[in-house]
Amino acid sequence: MQTGMLDRNILDRTDLRMLAVLQTEGRITNAELAERVNLSPSACLRRLQRLEADGVIAGYAALLEPHALGLGLQAFVRVQLAKHESEAIERFVEHVNGWEEVVACYALTGDMDYLLHVYVADLEGFSRFLLDRLLNAAGVDDVNSSFVLRTVKRSTALPLRQVER
Repeated sequence: MQTGMLDRNILDRTDLRMLAVLQTEGRITNAELAERVNLSPSACLRRLQRLEADGVIAGYAALLEPHALGLGLQAFVRVQLAKHESEAIERFVEHVNGWEEVVACYALTGDMDYLLHVYVADLEGFSRFLLDRLLNAAGVDDVNSSFVLRTVKRSTALPLRQVER
């Protein structure tokens, strides 16, 4: 089976309970996880290793607080490319992958080609990013930015109830 292409029917309720716990408590010990989902520690570990090997669990990470790191300005930037040839797209993607200010980039349908999620210290930092990097990137035709005034919801958890069979 190809990584990331797990058949949804293979996930049972215990797998989904494990995933739900791990999405909110990623540092939980195997023993604690096993107790929470009513499994023996060895059975829990086997399931966890299968979920990792099958690509259901892509990795583990710490969630950082942007303001505590001096990243006080968050923006979403919509980008339109001048050309849609594969070479132009590849160059743009290479640029984006090199910019640490961009924490996520999505290719879109509709009137704009890409949506960038950007974190910088302040408006001056955003101006440097926009003028020195983004607008200088070959192939960028149009840019439209929106600044985040307040975060209403921020989650990395996926909706597991929609996965249940």
